[in-house]
Amino acid sequence: MITNGKEIALIWYEKLKEEIKLLDKKPWLAVILVGDNPASIRYVSQKAKWAKEVWIQFKLIKRERGIQEEELKEDIKKLNNDETIHGIIIQLPLPSHIDTNTIINTIYPVKDIDGFTAINMGKIALWDESGLAPCTPSGVIHICKVNSIDLEWKNVTIIGRSNIVGKPLVSMCINEWATVTCCNSKTKDLKSHTQNADIVVLATGKPWILTKDMIKKEAFVIDVGFTVIDEKIYWDACFQEISENGNPITPVPWWVGRLTVLFIMKNTLKAFYMQNK
Repeated sequence: MITNGKEIALIWYEKLKEEIKLLDKKPWLAVILVGDNPASIRYVSQKAKWAKEVWIQFKLIKRERGIQEEELKEDIKKLNNDETIHGIIIQLPLPSHIDTNTIINTIYPVKDIDGFTAINMGKIALWDESGLAPCTPSGVIHICKVNSIDLEWKNVTIIGRSNIVGKPLVSMCINEWATVTCCNSKTKDLKSHTQNADIVVLATGKPWILTKDMIKKEAFVIDVGFTVIDEKIYWDACFQEISENGNPITPVPWWVGRLTVLFIMKNTLKAFYMQNK
């Protein structure tokens, strides 16, 4: 069984569109793009497309790859102080001469649409829903809910330790009363951690790190990671053999990725309401 994230996202886009259409003032989302990374340009274009679709106003700020950290911080501070801007995203990755954590934490938490600031990350760990949660982990939780998978008492194995997916997802699954095991691409005997899992989430960017012999027959596989080698996409999971084995699985990058963009829009609307009480 293949879980179709596109269909899930389209349903919610319609709901967002109807809600935002009724607002006298529309939410504004600003995205800062540094450099000309082709993947980053594609991701930004998707954000612009769906913002327009649901009546969210979109502002793109382009900066050269050689921009200095202080200059980028000044851009963010201007957006922080601009009351017409409700959400800010720094498109990652940034050039190596810029400290990503410093830049992210320059954003006001209430405008941090990606949910990556230390304050928003901390709120997840504290089970505080007043912040803005990271969008890809939110999409993973949503996939479980729309597939009627109650995380309570489930064994969840997360393979990935990033600040973007792995770490916040651990907290979010714990908040749903799941029993969580967090692994990574260097975990010894990975199979011993995955074979008893009810749900396996992959976010390593390591090709075919999960095979059908590593999971039980009914395990639900949510694949978030992928790698591009010689212009060919390789998923973290061996998608074909796992799907043919009968396990429900989400292929990437199209389906979980669609929910990531959806939650960017949902977070923008939430930030708008937080700033316009």
